[in-house]
Amino acid sequence: MRKLSADEQELWSRVTATIRPLSREPVAAEDAPTGPPPPPIARKPKGPPPRPAAPASVRPAPRPGTTLDGGWDRRLRTGAVEPDRTLDLHGHNLDSAWTAIDRALEQAIDAGDRMLLLITGHARVGEPPVERGRIRAAVHDWLAVSRHASRIAAVRNAHRRHGGGGSLYLILRR
Repeated sequence: MRKLSADEQELWSRVTATIRPLSREPVAAEDAPTGPPPPPIARKPKGPPPRPAAPASVRPAPRPGTTLDGGWDRRLRTGAVEPDRTLDLHGHNLDSAWTAIDRALEQAIDAGDRMLLLITGHARVGEPPVERGRIRAAVHDWLAVSRHASRIAAVRNAHRRHGGGGSLYLILRR
């Protein structure tokens, strides 16, 4: 640690003269610091501290819709799958879209289908989401509270050849 120069020492003395104690008890002159400031506190390493692994019994169960293996995710990402059923929600309002999704899920489950392509449409760029994309914004919540929620294994964004950001894959449990 380096020593303070005469100018720095004078400046430091003026700063410490303006300090008022937090407690109401007066500070004795002999207790007041007279030397240079204390050394700086060591900096913590950058980044979050490492988290210890939770015991297996404490780990939460996977959320519904996140339980696909790597093979499924790879095939969905590359567009190497064909949906068993397609539901296009263009032209629907919120109520009729909810009814159509419920009916399509029921039919797909009864038929033993594995994958449903849900076409919700893109939100137009530059327009507020309240005006456009309301169905797309509500779909995840609808599926979570649907009577068929336990039969949905995963919901993933569709590949570009199946509609990209305007479509979703619904993978159903066997």
